Amino acid sequence: MVTLCHVFGVHRSSYRYWKNRPEKPDGRRAVLRSQVLELHGISHGSAGARSIATMATRRGYQMGRWLAGRLMKELGLVSCQQPTHRYKRGGHEHVAIPNYLERQFAVTEPNQVWCGDVTYIWTGKRWAYLAVVLDLFARKPVGWAMSFSPDSRLTMKALEMAWETRGKPGGVMFHSDQGSQTSISPEKAGLRPPPGCYLPPDS
Repeated sequence: MVTLCHVFGVHRSSYRYWKNRPEKPDGRRAVLRSQVLELHGISHGSAGARSIATMATRRGYQMGRWLAGRLMKELGLVSCQQPTHRYKRGGHEHVAIPNYLERQFAVTEPNQVWCGDVTYIWTGKRWAYLAVVLDLFARKPVGWAMSFSPDSRLTMKALEMAWETRGKPGGVMFHSDQGSQTSISPEKAGLRPPPGCYLPPDS
């Protein structure tokens, strides 16, 4: 290299400066990085490289999955997809109530028939379970309860709230969908509905 510098009349210090010069900032890459960061934030951290590449391209920024992945790695971003839900087993029971209504939900007045169901919600760290009681005449929620365990007490807590909210009515039949992995009768669970509410008799 010394010989080449001598032949072309270039000072060695000039060559070393040229070789070690800082790279010019890549304006396009900086724009793409900002897009990746923004789109990842909009998705609340759930978007992966494929989704970010698709969204960026729709915005007019040509980006493939590989480039999106590289930029995510540079920015320290990862996709935080929520896990697949599975009902808990063993030790968690659910109130089993016969389908006494046989899907005939025609009611003529409030507080005649209440219907309950349990669904699951991802809280960001773990699954939570929401039990809701619906007045079939009014078609609106009258009670609810949340828990980290989908057990029989969750349903009964929602029913108790509905009973209190509606002024403690009498003669209310409570019907619940059969959607749990494990079911037992309320009596076996040691639970009773609030006064004024009754569960359909076992067939």
